[in-house]
Amino acid sequence: MLFRPKSDFWNVGIVPAPAADLLDPKRLAAAADRIVWLPDAGSWRYLADPFAVRRGDALHVFVEAYDYRTKHGFIERHELGPDLQWRGKEVALEAPVHLSYPFLIEEDGEIFMMPESHKAGELVLYRATDFPRGWVREAVLLADMPVAEASVIRHQDRWWMFYTLVGAGARDQRELHVAHADRLTGPWTVHPANPVLVDKAGARPGGTPFAGPDGCVILPVQDCHITYGGALRFLTFPVLEAGRIECRHLPPVLTGGLASPLYPDGLHTFSACGDLTLIDVKRISRSYSRHIVNWKRRLFHKRRR
Repeated sequence: MLFRPKSDFWNVGIVPAPAADLLDPKRLAAAADRIVWLPDAGSWRYLADPFAVRRGDALHVFVEAYDYRTKHGFIERHELGPDLQWRGKEVALEAPVHLSYPFLIEEDGEIFMMPESHKAGELVLYRATDFPRGWVREAVLLADMPVAEASVIRHQDRWWMFYTLVGAGARDQRELHVAHADRLTGPWTVHPANPVLVDKAGARPGGTPFAGPDGCVILPVQDCHITYGGALRFLTFPVLEAGRIECRHLPPVLTGGLASPLYPDGLHTFSACGDLTLIDVKRISRSYSRHIVNWKRRLFHKRRR
């Protein structure tokens, strides 16, 4: 009997509230009718992993653009005006391997991007020579490692990186790893306690780390214990040192249904941009049509050989 394959479809929203205000799920629900959503990506495509930078009157939103027909992702840039009206999009970065999670960093007047490219076995830092364009390889931060969802913050005069590693048994959905460095470009030192947390309900990074009211780092993490990216939680780090780390979950859990009834099945990115917060939410589709999409993709690749 032919089964109906599962497909995840993500949508990116811009919440008009700073990240610290949305630690209370009620506030995300209250802001739902004011969320600005990026345009629909089209048939068998989705947008996810949003990060943004403001320049002048423009908000530049970088996302993973994924197409089920190719099973390949690249980084796309969407530009919005001062009232968050959509102005257009373009390809920002492509590679032979899948790219996603375009984490953005502003440092000394420069804009850097640290996209996930775990299939290449390296984590690369890119620099914009003519922002929002002109991305060039600046440094390899972690080599010979299948790094995913790398997120960084400057804390107590050091750079701290939170990431996971792709591996068998959905390793990337349950482990949190940490590294630190004096400079953004490295060298980076992996923490001796790695993985510092093993928990499928809240270890995989999911957005921008930020300082909490007590000065401790707060890291958005994904709850994957039911489905990949099923919800978003927060970790706080009372101790974050080169020789010792302590972390604990905060009470709030954010779900896609809080932001949109059309995407109730997941929320796995929470990134800060000043007085705005970017999220992505998921709906799960089960359709026989996915068999046709997969068949066409395999036929295309077979003809190219």
